[in-house]
Amino acid sequence: MIIAYCPTSSGLSRIELAPGDPLPATSVWIDLYKPTHEEQLAAEKLMGAAIPTREEIASIETSARLYDEDGAIVMTALLPMAASTFDPALSSVTFVLSSKRLVTVRYGEPKSLDLCARKVQADTTIEHKGPAILFVLLDIIVNRCADVMEEVSGEYDELSMLVFEEGLTSRKTQSYQTAIKSQGRIGLQVSKMHDVCTSLSRMMLFLSSHAGKVTLSDAQVELCKMTGRDIHSIKEHGDALDSKLSFLLDATVGLVTLEQNQIIKIFSVLGVIFLPPTLIASVYGMNFTNMPELEWHHGFLFSIALMFGSVLVTFLFFRLKKLL
Repeated sequence: MIIAYCPTSSGLSRIELAPGDPLPATSVWIDLYKPTHEEQLAAEKLMGAAIPTREEIASIETSARLYDEDGAIVMTALLPMAASTFDPALSSVTFVLSSKRLVTVRYGEPKSLDLCARKVQADTTIEHKGPAILFVLLDIIVNRCADVMEEVSGEYDELSMLVFEEGLTSRKTQSYQTAIKSQGRIGLQVSKMHDVCTSLSRMMLFLSSHAGKVTLSDAQVELCKMTGRDIHSIKEHGDALDSKLSFLLDATVGLVTLEQNQIIKIFSVLGVIFLPPTLIASVYGMNFTNMPELEWHHGFLFSIALMFGSVLVTFLFFRLKKLL
């Protein structure tokens, strides 16, 4: 499918082309969504540069996803599609940029492209050129990454309060499992956002070094550097959050281990407390002929009292030593 954006007095006009429709010559942004071979050839003809296929994008090494074409540059980056899910999905998006036009090739549905499409249709201040549209899209992508990082950072703070203030114990199995799963989900989101930022960081360096080829203005070159710094800041935030997550996971497991050790200690102390009455019962359970108190009328009550007394003395001893 081809979605073309053409200049009008009120912004860019969105035109969704049916199969076989000619591509408007005034298109400044051509969005190729799961393009057929014919659609790709039509975009290449208008763009004047080769556009990589899905197989070519998949086979290209990560280090070779940024390269030159005649009159254009080709950049492939990772974008988040569903950043708030348990396992955020990523999609490779290829940008083919010239001084006049921008072509995006995608096989997923990143939310950033949809937001960008709405903005360029409504905002009349955006220049009707490929580089200007790309910087609008990059600004939206960076803002989304920052929003995701802020959101998971807030979730981390709530989880920290749960672990360190309310506490997790092995008796609360459900809360324990929820805490571990929440930490894992946050870790997955941070990891995927780190991949996105790494990809975008390399893309910004490449774009900055090829500013002359796509005729970037001085303001756009400065904006390119600023965007790169923003991406680096988001990466550093993610790295710090990842370190804090590792600490929180260790603390969670440590707290549960301490609780389990406490339970084992209680059982050990109880075993010692009931050892004296067990010994007394064993002694009076012997069936020797010449046994003291064997024929005593109050022998049974005496042995019961002796066992209860030994339990009480042992219990008070452990309480005095603060072992219970």
